[in-house]
Amino acid sequence: MLSVGSFRVAVEIGDSQGERWETVEALVDTGASYTVVPASLLGRLGVLPQERRPFRLADQRLVEYELAQTQVRLDGRTRFTIVVFGAEGVEPLLGVVTVEEFGLGVDPVGQQLIPVPGLLLMARPSGRRIRSPGRSGGSLWRSDRHPPAFR
Repeated sequence: MLSVGSFRVAVEIGDSQGERWETVEALVDTGASYTVVPASLLGRLGVLPQERRPFRLADQRLVEYELAQTQVRLDGRTRFTIVVFGAEGVEPLLGVVTVEEFGLGVDPVGQQLIPVPGLLLMARPSGRRIRSPGRSGGSLWRSDRHPPAFR
């Protein structure tokens, strides 16, 4: 059962060469660092564990899981990301790292992933204007002024 603000998205998990893909419905989980998929799915794709890392679970237990980097496709865009080898029967989770690598944020009310600007809050302004692709003269914001969300 989903809680308020929880939703699922279709995510394609691929091998590291991008030759084989499997689609899963993943729960968008802002409490998960990394994307989690069943180890059997990763095995079918030929993705091999690269290391083990400890993880804190919701019930506060500390457990170790294997993980690797592989390709993930979301809305036609592809990125390499860390995936956790979940136990059999685990619900696939789309973790925060993967969401951010795609330049997305979570809109829990609209139950969707939305584009968000990256953050470079310590960067010094260059005075250049940033323009939206495909829009004539429409700047997102000037680099000498923070966008409204950052004031």
